[in-house]
Amino acid sequence: MLILRRWIVWLTRIHRCWGFGIQSPTDYAFVRSVVNEHGFYYAYDQLTESNWLRRKLGRLYLRLANWRQPDVIISDDYGQWWQAGCQKAQLITKFSSLTSNQPPLKIDLARITIEDDYESLFALCDNASVVVVEGIWHNWPQWHKMQDDPRTGTSFDLYYCGILFFDKQRYKHQYKVNF
Repeated sequence: MLILRRWIVWLTRIHRCWGFGIQSPTDYAFVRSVVNEHGFYYAYDQLTESNWLRRKLGRLYLRLANWRQPDVIISDDYGQWWQAGCQKAQLITKFSSLTSNQPPLKIDLARITIEDDYESLFALCDNASVVVVEGIWHNWPQWHKMQDDPRTGTSFDLYYCGILFFDKQRYKHQYKVNF
C-alpha cells in the first residue's frame, strides 16, 4: 500500500519535476541543484540508512547543509547527515533547551516536525534563515498556516517535508515540487 501511495504522489506531481513552472532563477537553481540533485555526493557511501524515506530526507539535508553552509543548525535528528554537509556548523539538538537568559541565537538552518511549536523558532529567524518542516502531509492546515505566516517568504512543498525561506526582500511564493 505504501508503494502505491508513493507512486500516486509522484504521478500527481509529475508536471512539477525538475523545477518546471518556476519562473524565479534563484528558486529554479535551488530546486535543480539542491532538492532534485541526483548526482553522487561524497558522503553517501559512509551514511547508510535502511528506511527509504529517512535515506531520501537525509540526503536532502546533506545537500541543503552543503549548499547553505550554516553556522548553526537546529535539528533533533539526522545529525550525521547535517554534519556531513557542513562540518563547521554547530549542531543544536534540542531547540527547547535554549533558555531565555542566553544571548539571542541566529538561526541559519533548522529542522522541525509539523507537530512542533514553530512560533518560538520563527521569532528567532532572520532574512537568511531556512527552516525544514518534516511530515507536512500529516497536517496540511498547520503547514498552510506556516506558509501564510507573515514572517515567511518563499516555501517549497516537497510532500514529505516543506522548506521555508524567510527572505522578505523577495516576492513570497509557494511552490509544489516533485521530490
